[in-house]
Formats: sequence, structure tokens, C-alpha cells
Amino acid sequence: MEPLTVGVEEEFLLVDATTRQLSWQGPALLRAAADGEGDLQAELTRCQVESATPVCTTAAEVLKNLCELRGTLAGHARQRGLRLIATGTAPVYEAAPPQLTENPRYRRISEHAGALATASPCCGCHIHVGVPDPEVAVHVVNHVRPWLPVLLALSVNSPFSGGVDTGYQSWRSLSWAQWPSAGPPPYSDSHAAYEESVRELLDSGAAMDRAMIYWDARLSDDWPTVELRVCDVAPTASEATLLAVLTRALVARAVESEEPAPRFSHHALRSALWRASRDGISGQGYDVHTGRLAPMSVLVERLVDRAAPALEQFGDLGFVRSVLPRLSRIGSGALRQRRAFAESGWKGLVDKLSAQTEEIT
Repeated sequence: MEPLTVGVEEEFLLVDATTRQLSWQGPALLRAAADGEGDLQAELTRCQVESATPVCTTAAEVLKNLCELRGTLAGHARQRGLRLIATGTAPVYEAAPPQLTENPRYRRISEHAGALATASPCCGCHIHVGVPDPEVAVHVVNHVRPWLPVLLALSVNSPFSGGVDTGYQSWRSLSWAQWPSAGPPPYSDSHAAYEESVRELLDSGAAMDRAMIYWDARLSDDWPTVELRVCDVAPTASEATLLAVLTRALVARAVESEEPAPRFSHHALRSALWRASRDGISGQGYDVHTGRLAPMSVLVERLVDRAAPALEQFGDLGFVRSVLPRLSRIGSGALRQRRAFAESGWKGLVDKLSAQTEEIT
């Protein structure tokens, strides 16, 4: 099999370099960016910015593009007295709710969703993997469903929200799950069945339009890809690349499989996602295959074993085997956030997030 294409979208927060509070200068920062500096976009709130890599085929390409895009955004932020931080939720207490970006669609979303749209901003990492056609894409979504909690656990990077330690390692995932069109995707026997589930969300008003189908794995309407949306934005570009190549390998294994995916219940997946959001990679995970708790480290190794043939075929296995031990050694993004806060308070935490975001590895 030829390497499947992969692309990564990352969402970031902007904070004032002096106060460490959220900054509403996102749209102004993006207007200052020159043509040719990459695919940089606004988000729902003015304190967020988003980047998207071009289509990539190797881990080295993904890593290079992520580092360049992060560097570009961070450079423009510094010029305005700001810092770019990769974290799933805003850690520091804010006296006022986030300001929405001036955009007709964002205004409609706010009117439609109410307080869901003006709650604390969430920043994720969205990974697109190329697939041949919609029927194969649905087959892929069915096969990756049981691995979504493990991918979330690998990415947890949002323990704080609004000046509070939430007790979770990914508060973003729980906060985002409040949207009625979010959460694990349904098991679909065909593309037609998948579209019926989409229509139910649209007809009920749970989703205003197809772009608001926020499932943790979905078919992209803009590209011939499956999009995985379960992950927090990664602390570093190398960790984002790890998530991208693992996701691509899982998709490749699904494309090659002629067997139907096992039917795990929606309830089982939600339970496993909750456990992953709480414990991350350092605690217990809920193994949907056995219906029992198991160390998440064991489930991560199981995922790597599942992905290994495609990782080796695409030349990514060495990268994974080099990054995973470091992640096990230094801890998840969430644990590093808690460590930074314990050592240096909110200022030290935000400074740590800023440094990690620009880290070149």
C-alpha cells in the first residue's frame, strides 16, 4: 500500500505576555500574516487561532510543517506582546466570557447554541487521513472507534480551566462533549446509514449544518478524508506528529481489513472516553474489547501493536518508538501542566506552555 496522505489542524490560544490573560487579538494577528505563511485561520472565539498543514506523506513532512506553522503564529504573537500556547482549555481565570470572532456563521452558531458557544474555548488537534471513497471511510470510522479513548489518553493536555484544577487530564474533551453533535460516532453499516445519522442531527437542530457534526471521528465534507477530532491540541509538534502517524496507521489497517469492525456500544465508548479524560496515560483505561479496566500503558502498547505493520510500511515505526518512551518518562501534557503550576504558579504554567508550543525537536 502506498502511504496514505495525512494532514493536521491545530487550534491554539493567545495570551497577553504580561498578564497571562486571554487576548482578543486573534483576528488582527491573522490579518498581519503574509500570504505564503501557511494555512492560518480564525476560530469561534477571538482568543483562538488555527493552523493546517498541507497534505503530507511522511512523519518528517508533518513535523516540519507543524514546527513552521507554530513558529509563524508564535512570531506574530510576540510582535503584538502576546504568547501562543498549546493547551486544550484556558487555564487562568477570566473575568469576562470569550469574545466571539466577527463572522456571520459564528454569530448564527452563537444564537443557535447559546452558552455552549460562549463557554471556555476548547482547542483540539484534528487529523485528516486520505481514504478512497465514502464507503471505505465509513468502514474506517467503525474500525477506529475502539481506539479513540487511547488516542485521547495520549493527547491529554487540559487539566485546568478558568483557574481551577478540574481533576481531569482532558477537561476539553468533557467540555466539548456537551455539544449534542459531539462524542463518539455511531457504528454505521453503510454510507447510507451514516448519512441517516447525520440527517437526524440536522433535522432535530442538534447540528445547525453539516460542519457542526462534531463526532470524534467523521467523514470530511471538504476533503476525501476521515477526520479524527478526539485529541487535545498537543503540547509539542513532535507529540502532534506522533498522534498523526498513529492515526494514519490505524486508518491504513482498517482500509486493508475485509472484516467488519466489532460493534462496541455507544455507552461503552463514552465510558472509555471519560476514563481516558480522567486518567490519561498514567492511570487506568477501560478496555472496550474485554469490558474491564487495564493500565492505559497496556492499551497504548496494544494500539501500537495494531498499528505496527502500517507504521513499519510507511517508515514511521522508528519515530513512534523514539517519542513514546520520552512521553512515558516526562508525562502527559496534563501532568506537565500540573507540575509547572506546582513549581511556579499560573505565570510559570503559561510560560511553560508557551515554551513547549515553540519547541523544535
